[in-house]
Amino acid sequence: MIGARERGLTYAVLLVATVWSLFPLGEALWLAVQPDQVGDSGLHLANFGTAWTEASFGSYLRNSLVVSVSVVVVATALSCLAGYAFGTMDFPGSTALFYLLLVGLMVPSEAIVIPLYYTFSSLDLTSTYTSVIAPQVAQSLAFGSFWMRAYFRGTPRELVEAARLDGAGHWRTFWSILLPLGRPAIFTMVLLVFMWTWNEFLIPLVMLINNSSLNTAPLGLSNFQGQYTSGTALLAAAGVLIALPVVAVYIAFQRYFVRGLLEGAVKG
Repeated sequence: MIGARERGLTYAVLLVATVWSLFPLGEALWLAVQPDQVGDSGLHLANFGTAWTEASFGSYLRNSLVVSVSVVVVATALSCLAGYAFGTMDFPGSTALFYLLLVGLMVPSEAIVIPLYYTFSSLDLTSTYTSVIAPQVAQSLAFGSFWMRAYFRGTPRELVEAARLDGAGHWRTFWSILLPLGRPAIFTMVLLVFMWTWNEFLIPLVMLINNSSLNTAPLGLSNFQGQYTSGTALLAAAGVLIALPVVAVYIAFQRYFVRGLLEGAVKG
């Protein structure tokens, strides 16, 4: 049993950690509604509208949404299939192939972005959505396969064997039995991949260098910062606008996110 003193200490640590984590967000929100001109007073909610219209954030957010949703959908589908294969099947070279796939977790974007640029350039695919989506799908696939393999390896063997006895093949076992039970793990992966893709800066910067019309939200914020280096309130408002989709997705999936992390901790 946890004593009252230990419980109180735990809550105190969690409270400090929460305040520490929320402080930057609160400061950004406070700066976003401050007057952008010296001498003004009061809260200026119009800063959000000004930042939206003057920086064309509508098109930037649309581009980020197209890229992020595409990466999440493709990477999730491939990761679930790969995780099922590595987690439930025993085929020649499976271990070596899995560890080869994990190399993607250890290679930073900075090490591959220039070779990728020349590769896509030779295929005449730079300055397109494909040149931004494909590399991030590959990066997310390494983590996703690792994550889903851990889930499938943790499922009861009796469940799979019972499905086999009922005549279910691999596809039915995967789609109708194991996948529905793995919703917390899948939604956790979706949230992480969406967040990483939405915040990615380097790959879009290099791949879209000749086509600013496809710039994502982080690139749009960088350009906006160049125009308003002294406009702290407008910069903060723009930053809040860019962060809102990630916050909204987290709020929508937070229950599954916490369950996925807890189940992973228990199985680990």
